[in-house]
Amino acid sequence: MRDFAEIYEIAADRKGGPDALERRLSTPLTPVQLAATGDDRWLAAMAKCLFQAGFNWQVIDAKWPGMEDAFEHFDPHRVAAYHDDDIDRLLADRRIVRNGAKVMAVIENARFIRQIAGEHGGFGAFVANWPGESYDALLSVLSKQGARLGSVTGQRVLRSMGKDSYILSPDVVARLIAEGVVDKPPTSKRDLAATQAAFNAWAEQSGRSLTHISQILAYSV
Repeated sequence: MRDFAEIYEIAADRKGGPDALERRLSTPLTPVQLAATGDDRWLAAMAKCLFQAGFNWQVIDAKWPGMEDAFEHFDPHRVAAYHDDDIDRLLADRRIVRNGAKVMAVIENARFIRQIAGEHGGFGAFVANWPGESYDALLSVLSKQGARLGSVTGQRVLRSMGKDSYILSPDVVARLIAEGVVDKPPTSKRDLAATQAAFNAWAEQSGRSLTHISQILAYSV
């Protein structure tokens, strides 16, 4: 596995130099900012990412204002209490993508958010206080306790909300394979732990956030 400085040089060469590379990097929110994000916005992010999975993202973006209205602006308390009549209403609503499994997943995630928020004073606080050195365990919580939040979907939710994070995109995975961290896309507990260990090592070497490291790895391919 290369030192992170070498990977950075590869990415900078590919993107027109260090200044050009730095301009491409996004900065995560601070823990205080993350904790202040309302639970409704977390449910909205989960809904948007899971509806985008397997669909044309432009279709979801175009429908999004109507989906906000149809789901009552993703108030977790309201959505968690949805019953059969609400599900029938949603599945007849042309403002949304009428996919029954995904509609049910939104309702299940509202209940997931309510449970976590009740235990931690808000879902944002729960995420904000999770240490980056065990980010893989946070992904596991989303995958096991949330609905349809496994793999890249859960990763995209966290990134979209500003959590310091990595996304195992095809380019990031290609770099991990090139560095000998894994030999295939990481899905097993062992490979996910090896991935986390590599990110931790690169963070220690560089002093950079997981978000920056993830993006630099992607830009190096």
